[in-house]
Amino acid sequence: MELIAEHGSISAAGRALGMSYRRAWLLVEAMNTGFGRPVVEAQTGGRTGGGARLSAFGGAVVAQYRAIEAAAEASAAPFLARLRQPG
Repeated sequence: MELIAEHGSISAAGRALGMSYRRAWLLVEAMNTGFGRPVVEAQTGGRTGGGARLSAFGGAVVAQYRAIEAAAEASAAPFLARLRQPG
């Protein structure tokens, strides 16, 4: 999703991840369906063609995911540090 926001298209985001447009599109459709509302929206084309962007909800999903990721990393740090100790 972050790469869609960065590149402005599903196909460019897919290329950046080394996946086909179809695979990227199916993942976006699965997220839109799973959340029951769009996380990615189509942009209508002009001279440069259309594209895609994150919906406001999609931006919130990314922000909350990154917050969960940071909290999990902070919570796990002491346990992982103990695993790195010799003996």
